[in-house]
Amino acid sequence: MHKKLTGMMVAVLLTAGLTVGCAPEAGGTINIAGSTSVQPVSEKLAKAYMERHPEVTINVAGGGSSVGVKSVADGTADIGNCSRELKASEKEKWPELIPHVIARDAIVVVVHPTNKVANLTTEQIRGIYAGEITDWAQVGGDPGAIAVISREEGSGTRKVFEKLIMGDKKITLGAIFHISAGMVRTAVAEMPLGIGYISYPYLDPSTKAVAIDGVAPTLENLKAGNFPLVRPLFKLTKGEPAGLVKDFLDFCLSPEGQKIVEDEGFIPVR
Repeated sequence: MHKKLTGMMVAVLLTAGLTVGCAPEAGGTINIAGSTSVQPVSEKLAKAYMERHPEVTINVAGGGSSVGVKSVADGTADIGNCSRELKASEKEKWPELIPHVIARDAIVVVVHPTNKVANLTTEQIRGIYAGEITDWAQVGGDPGAIAVISREEGSGTRKVFEKLIMGDKKITLGAIFHISAGMVRTAVAEMPLGIGYISYPYLDPSTKAVAIDGVAPTLENLKAGNFPLVRPLFKLTKGEPAGLVKDFLDFCLSPEGQKIVEDEGFIPVR
């Protein structure tokens, strides 16, 4: 009788272990949605995690930070990628949402490589995006009408840009609006008179990053905290994470995960 009870207890404990403490080994699926700025590094983190745990599937989708917030709040995603702080209205509506900082990022103002403008002040950028400065000659460039390119409403990158650059001014309705950082980069690359803003990891030779207030967006300046447009990047969960979701978030903050963060051009938080 004693041996039979012991065997039953072991079976119960093993079952409990599989459902509570061994989520990766048990397999499963994580659905992630949200910020297009966070999406590329999230895909790399997911790929590395799945290589370690082939029985786990992680789906990563974009849609913007507001989509990330809503998706995790309504349960259609397990994790929401968000490149901005939660709004007061979102905190009030969904008080159970918990942000987890996985990296820091810079928002970089870019122009066409042929544009001779190499530095803009915060005031000049604000004036350009408010529609008050309309010609490159007004900021030291060759004459030509400035083509203002911005992210769409709901973009976390736009929200941070508005907070740190625009203040109480609105982005001109004459701007060209795009739904991803990649589309903004492509638009600027194809428009010699264009200006846009993108997440730091999206920088490539197709556009030229300008210094802001005399500070260039180099990785050294970002890490030292000298560059003015730096923001945290979040993964949101509904309540405290557990099981597979917690294990994945722990991986994102592990030395291996933070190395991926840094390799993708973001600033590690650990």
